[in-house]
Amino acid sequence: MTFGRRRWFQLFLVIGLLVGGLALWYGGWPRTPVVRGPDPVAELLKLEIGGLEQWILIRGEDRPNPILLWLHGGPGATQMPVHRAYNQALEKDFVVVHWDQRGAGKSNHGGFREETMTLDRFVEDVREVTAYLTDRFDRDHILLVGHSWGALLGMHTVARHPNDYLGFVSVAQPVHADRADLLSHEWLERQVTEFGSETEREEFDALGPPPFQAHTDYVAFAHMKDRFGGSMDRSMQELTWRALRATEYSWLDYRRWLEGANRGSGPMWDEIGQHDLFSRVPAVQVPVWFIVGERDYNTPAVLVAEYHEKLEASRGAHLIVMEGVSHTPHLGDPEAFHAELRKVRSKVAGPGFSRDVKTYAIPCRSASTETFSFVPGTVGWLGWARTGR
Repeated sequence: MTFGRRRWFQLFLVIGLLVGGLALWYGGWPRTPVVRGPDPVAELLKLEIGGLEQWILIRGEDRPNPILLWLHGGPGATQMPVHRAYNQALEKDFVVVHWDQRGAGKSNHGGFREETMTLDRFVEDVREVTAYLTDRFDRDHILLVGHSWGALLGMHTVARHPNDYLGFVSVAQPVHADRADLLSHEWLERQVTEFGSETEREEFDALGPPPFQAHTDYVAFAHMKDRFGGSMDRSMQELTWRALRATEYSWLDYRRWLEGANRGSGPMWDEIGQHDLFSRVPAVQVPVWFIVGERDYNTPAVLVAEYHEKLEASRGAHLIVMEGVSHTPHLGDPEAFHAELRKVRSKVAGPGFSRDVKTYAIPCRSASTETFSFVPGTVGWLGWARTGR
């Protein structure tokens, strides 16, 4: 009996060591794997930005490539732990920088002051990260990419500080909060009526129509859109599994990520819950590329198209509508997304870049109650066709 107990103890000890070793390997000492290339860079760094310790990840195969600073969504939806799972191919053509913004992921510290989450403070944070990168890599300008909330932040940033940027790539651009919610609500009502269960129909009716005064109601609305395919392009289970394999995060970082993601835009709701780019950012002085998924009913493509048309962009504004994806084109179809960013690279970093051309891709001025269909079989410059309701 004594020998048997000893064997059991040894077995549990080995299992414990293995589990502990795996935990340490995946989350004990945050680090990023080596990058192979002509002049590679792979660094996970802590900087003081806006009086707060914030983390950035820098990865690229060749340091002379354009610097691409990615502004994640949310606020709180960090891209760092899933970058290598979906978008590592960008490292061949860019030096990719992922930044966990204040209150998000690795930058969500204990005792974080939510009152510092203001649009002005985030814009200044972007400028400080930009200044670090231009100084570190001896550049005059970098390329800015923003997704969802990051696209809203990016538009305000390039409008205020155009001289710092080669251009801006907007992915799933929030344009007008109230009109977006009305369009999304109409679409969701059709989906729930045709495909929803009785419980889902009751849940939809209980939400009521927009505008949503309470942030919790908006979150419930967003979750319901996701269930019917109008938001995320990957399941939360898949994203969680991919994120948990990221060596850049410790287990404590995952807890911080969860807290930041759950906080979301709550502390900023009064400031950004009624955003309107038509009035707030009517013009920019950098070239802009709008990338939007045709199935996006979080930031409806029709509003992005209208904003693209009305925006006064002295150095060019371009619209790319990606078929078959929703609110996260970079996750839903990474290969097509990478192809579009390589085209952007050829414009901002190659010969013949026109700085004074305005491109209108879509002749659409109304986004009220009409529905639109996309010209099939293309990814890139697309037209619209009215289908009626």
